[in-house]
Amino acid sequence: MASFSEQVQRALFNIGIGAAGVLTVVTVFLVKGVINSSSQTQKRSSRKKKDAKYIDIDDDILSRFSKAIQCETVSYGTKGSETPSSPEELLKLHAVIKDSFPCVHSSPLVKCEVINKYSLLYTIKGSDPSLKPYLLISHLDVVPVKDQLWDEPQFEGLVKDGYIWGRGTLDVKNGVMGSLEALEFLLKSGHLPKRGFFLAFGHDEEVFGEYGAAYIANELVSRGVSLEFVQDEGMVVIDDLFPGISKPVAAIGVAEKGSLAIELRVETSGGHASMPPRENSIGILANAVAKIERNPMPTTFGCGPEIDLLSGISSVVPLPLRIVTSNLWLFKPLIAWVLSKKVTTNALVRTTIAVTKMNGGTKDNVIPASATAHLNIRIHHGDTADSIIQHLRSCINDERVQINTLTAKRESPIASSDSKSFGYNTVASSIQDVFPDVIVAPALLVAGTDSKHFQQLTSEIYRFMPSHLKMEDVRRIHGSNERISVKNYEETINFYYRLMLNADEATL
Repeated sequence: MASFSEQVQRALFNIGIGAAGVLTVVTVFLVKGVINSSSQTQKRSSRKKKDAKYIDIDDDILSRFSKAIQCETVSYGTKGSETPSSPEELLKLHAVIKDSFPCVHSSPLVKCEVINKYSLLYTIKGSDPSLKPYLLISHLDVVPVKDQLWDEPQFEGLVKDGYIWGRGTLDVKNGVMGSLEALEFLLKSGHLPKRGFFLAFGHDEEVFGEYGAAYIANELVSRGVSLEFVQDEGMVVIDDLFPGISKPVAAIGVAEKGSLAIELRVETSGGHASMPPRENSIGILANAVAKIERNPMPTTFGCGPEIDLLSGISSVVPLPLRIVTSNLWLFKPLIAWVLSKKVTTNALVRTTIAVTKMNGGTKDNVIPASATAHLNIRIHHGDTADSIIQHLRSCINDERVQINTLTAKRESPIASSDSKSFGYNTVASSIQDVFPDVIVAPALLVAGTDSKHFQQLTSEIYRFMPSHLKMEDVRRIHGSNERISVKNYEETINFYYRLMLNADEATL
């Protein structure tokens, strides 16, 4: 039986050939689209290279990273609080960081502050005050490992078989320690930054960052800071992202989806289980949930930056698939259909609705008077909270099911990614300095990050982490057996180093 990738390639091949044959009137436009897409991709990623050192990983670097992983800075629950879940472990990580980077913490160019007791803000002074500073974000906390089966200890930071194992190796202590390793090397080498910058490490990103990153952002706003750009975690370097593409793709998230938390509630009279009604609250609710899962939101492909990802990779897509990806004005419905067929790409083309919790009943012989379900909804740029609720009402079509909004966050603005965008091209050139063979393209991040708290400081926010993964390794983030290769951690450090050098330029 043909694999999914083979089926997709065959479908695109047949449709691409058929469409090209039938639509001979627009052949000139199709060819022009192919040529333009190739030149635009090359133009976006071009950036003058600098001569610079490369940071080679050694046992000391690995030891420092392992010590950070050993700090069990877990954020439990779904909502943060003034007192974090693991305060002692966060303070332990503070001590590890201070001991690991003596130059950073003794340099007259660097100011380290503790924000709201547990988050860290580093201010690096630049020699040219006319240049707007930038901000690099990571976070100190990690998700729980409870009820997960691991092959190696979760919090030992074990180096084995070419990998560093443990919770936080990918999300996202590699960003915390990697950026500090780069800064330590930069200062030791005697480099004096022209453009100032900040490192911000919130302590509760995994529970929405309301007491970490949000406090840091408010502090910067109160100081009148205006940023050139922000770089946070987000997309990664992925092998085999799309069928027919042999090169890895480094997607830079130029926007992220919004989020909507919905409670579905059904209330009935309840009663004794020996005399059940034809329908009770659990059955009514279960029917509503089944309807929602059978009727996904309509595709809004093309309303967000996901279309730029396909434009960006079109130059390396083999013909005749390139005819399709280079002419999205014509083949948009086809592409949306193909992407919808796979879980990992379906989220790019529509608002997604996930049922994450259901509750009803307290005793075996009692019919519950109420039942609830929680929906986690990620809002695509083509939808709004109102349009989603309208879809739910139409889909459920049952007045007994109450639809209550718990929280709502709008989707982010879309950052610039053209050839004049300083932030985008600085991140893109830093990627290609370390990963010269990858294809770099803008994209939509379907998850959420701490960067949402910094939108008052700039509209130029980019979400990328230089983790080089195969598609099957993505599940390790928040899942079992999280690990990063030693080589990739070295690449992560050098990405941040190159980013600090490239951002030092006054212009592109």
